[in-house]
Amino acid sequence: MTALMIQGAGSNVGKSLLVAGLCRAARRRGLSVAPFKPQNMSNNAAVTEDGGEIGRAQALQALACGLMPQTDMNPVLLKPETDVGAQVVVQGRRVATVKARDYAALKPGLMASVLESFGRLKAAHDLVIVEGAGSPAEVNLRAGDIANMGFARAADVPVILAGDIDRGGVIAQMVGTKAVLDPADAAMIAGFVINKFRGDVRLFDEGYALIAAQTGWRGYGVVPFFADAARLPAEDALDLPKAGGAGGFKVVCLALSRIANFDDLDPLGQEPGVALSMVAAGQPIPGDADLVILPGSKSTRGDLAFLRAQGWDIDLAAHVRRGGHVLGICGGYQMLGHVVRDPDGIEGPAGETPGLGLLDVTTLMTPDKRLTRTRATHAASGLDVEGYEIHIGRTEGPARARPFAFVDGQPEGAVSADGRITGSYLHGMFTSDAFRAAWLSALGAAPSQARYGATVEATLDALADHLEAHLDVGGLLALAR
Repeated sequence: MTALMIQGAGSNVGKSLLVAGLCRAARRRGLSVAPFKPQNMSNNAAVTEDGGEIGRAQALQALACGLMPQTDMNPVLLKPETDVGAQVVVQGRRVATVKARDYAALKPGLMASVLESFGRLKAAHDLVIVEGAGSPAEVNLRAGDIANMGFARAADVPVILAGDIDRGGVIAQMVGTKAVLDPADAAMIAGFVINKFRGDVRLFDEGYALIAAQTGWRGYGVVPFFADAARLPAEDALDLPKAGGAGGFKVVCLALSRIANFDDLDPLGQEPGVALSMVAAGQPIPGDADLVILPGSKSTRGDLAFLRAQGWDIDLAAHVRRGGHVLGICGGYQMLGHVVRDPDGIEGPAGETPGLGLLDVTTLMTPDKRLTRTRATHAASGLDVEGYEIHIGRTEGPARARPFAFVDGQPEGAVSADGRITGSYLHGMFTSDAFRAAWLSALGAAPSQARYGATVEATLDALADHLEAHLDVGGLLALAR
């Protein structure tokens, strides 16, 4: 037993959750198991212990395996900065920012790093469960591929193809994938699973048999829709907008065009006293919001322009006049100041953009990127806060004399004189249960005993149970080589 790969008949078919569930199932069978995704595209990243970054989904999968996130689990991470360009992170470190057409030329040279990382994981564990990206049916991208069949062939890893029946057309997706694949690529596929079924699974018996007959692949089961997936950290911005809770304390988050690390919201969405919602483009900030969150962004100045185009700057000013609270995290913190300067064009065209002027600070973009897991002490309550920092830029100004927290005795973040505007670079702050409860209570939310980490662990166990009940998990694991 060495490795097994889950690829998808399309994007967002549930590959990440299938891998997480299989990882937890394998771990419960006594195996040392690790996740692996050769190439990922996401602005929702996790920071590893050694100061690198990987996709958030691989961090969740690592948790399912009982492991700390490692850069080898996702050796190539693409972080979109514009509609046509992305930052390229290799083995946890930023190496370039390229346009999509230029990445195609860069991609073949990355296979060595991918195989190197995969080899280290194989040597350290009984089993590696690999997640593909997008779909192998995108045969126009096959040349130089490192994410799907290019990797599977190079590493000799058998593939299970997953299809999403919730979207409709799953028979055509599966059969069509077989039809367009090169025969040598198609030979890597050892079977298929159908994901996200709603209703009586027996109603799909004929379709299931048809896929098997048309492709020659063995079916390993049909997975009913797993409703508790919303309790797990999401990676893809396609999962926005999201909402959670039905409490009396209303929290809204602005769905920025380059939103990053939005899983900061997940613990809030599980608070019984909180009603969390996203404000999408074209929608006003609700007048009855108690707290408005400006989340992280991959392009702070670009999203400041986007924010103003929606009229949210006017809505925020009105919200503050009404006595509402505002929290800016990372890029959102930078937006709260007077100005964001980028003289070297690190995030886009060189220049500067006026901020919202809600905090007496300014930000200067710098080439150095801060990547670190962080333990802090909340200044107001003295409670411990755990999280991570993943940003470029330095933020300074008089408001820093009223820090949000202290890290190694040094001030972090800033709070306005009236205490209603807060900015911090600390992602993941709300995973700290005691701090989250105290901070929300101070703002007027009902007290809570919610335990976010325990909820995630319980949900991973429930996901593994769900897969064990509906898939031939033993047969899938037996395919690994």
